[in-house]
Amino acid sequence: MTNEELWKAVLGEMELSLTRANFTTWFKNTSVLSKDKNAVVVSVPNGFIKEWLENKFNKRILESIRNQNPEIREVRYTIGRPKIELARRDFSNVLLEKELESESDSGADKDIDGATNLNKKYTFESFIVGSNNELAHAACLAVTKNLGKLYNPLFLYGGVGLGKTHLLQAIGNKVLGENSSKNILYISAEKFTSNITETIMNRTIEDLKSKYAQLDLLIIDDIQFIAGKEKTQEIVFSTFNELYGKNKQIVLSSDRPPQSIPTLEERLRSRFEGGMIADIGIPDFETRLAILKQKSREKNYDFNEETFVYIATHIQKNVRELEGALNRVGAFSQIYNRTPDTKEVKNILNTYLTTPYKKTSPQSILKAVADFYSISGGDLIKRSRKKEVVKPRQVAMFLLREETKLSFPEIGQKLGGRDHSTVIHACEKIKSEVSVDEPLKQELVLIKERVYNSFEK
Repeated sequence: MTNEELWKAVLGEMELSLTRANFTTWFKNTSVLSKDKNAVVVSVPNGFIKEWLENKFNKRILESIRNQNPEIREVRYTIGRPKIELARRDFSNVLLEKELESESDSGADKDIDGATNLNKKYTFESFIVGSNNELAHAACLAVTKNLGKLYNPLFLYGGVGLGKTHLLQAIGNKVLGENSSKNILYISAEKFTSNITETIMNRTIEDLKSKYAQLDLLIIDDIQFIAGKEKTQEIVFSTFNELYGKNKQIVLSSDRPPQSIPTLEERLRSRFEGGMIADIGIPDFETRLAILKQKSREKNYDFNEETFVYIATHIQKNVRELEGALNRVGAFSQIYNRTPDTKEVKNILNTYLTTPYKKTSPQSILKAVADFYSISGGDLIKRSRKKEVVKPRQVAMFLLREETKLSFPEIGQKLGGRDHSTVIHACEKIKSEVSVDEPLKQELVLIKERVYNSFEK
């Protein structure tokens, strides 16, 4: 085994047990400088990293080296430029590449149609249908056959990483594939807003309006982003009316239903609710398993059933995380040119499986609630009785009780010193309403998703 191969194997094992940030910080620009019968000399870029590797990682590094060369008894570190560079496709690089593949807007430039912004890889054929998304899938497919006439607008909503972008772009790709003369645009609401700001500065806003007015199919992803942006909402409203009046199709997505988007103009809300609204929920076990197997076929992975079952069992709420986990296992397989066993799969996915179970805190819940409803943390504590503050405050009380098990008096203290009876009333009210109010139920799911996703940032 060459020095380069030895160090690549060590880095692969270290990568599995560290966050990407830690791995990059302590192991970037390191290499094996020399190796004799009993010792390995590792080149490091500076004294700080040398000291850290000696004090914090030496035992693990030595164990890893001894797995490859049992006769090695010592690892020494020296400051200097490495004589050899790591192979370009080391574990870190392969892993990064594969995780990028699973991002919602990923894909090589050659797969992006510049005129429409559509990514060719998003098709109905590659979308796995399950009980969590069958209505949304059916509605999207129906739209392609009755453009502008059946469900207009079509409004999809659901949590992060559940497949909204895939379905939206599948609509565009199918329509374009069947009629290349159709004028189609897929755009994120953030990019839409950015375009409006730019054209206002350049005094070309009328040109932009005219461009949108010529569309046969307008698809806007993450429409909740326009909340509170008056000029953007004005352009969306006028574009909506223009296209709708000509029976042109409008498709929108959001992380929540229209009635739950804060600071959205009522005239827009009513138009969003005027067509078909379909939600995408969390996939069940069978759907997760099917997704993993299809993705594995697409990427030419060869894993056993036990690996698929393990991933599908432990990663439940996010399709993107499922694919990310599969990519990590695939990166291991590619680097070591073998299929990992179940124990190795568990080690590879350690960070995926441990992060979501960290205990939450009252502060993270209050922040998630405030962010979701577009109010400040201070608003939750103030004595305001405004409708836009009262509901979020009651939701915060309910979630604090459910997720942290704080006592009613403790929750009252967290929210401006309110009496425990006020907290009890709020918790009972939300608990009662959530059983019959589907939008509120979805809001709670999305807020909790924000809370637990915050651990990963």
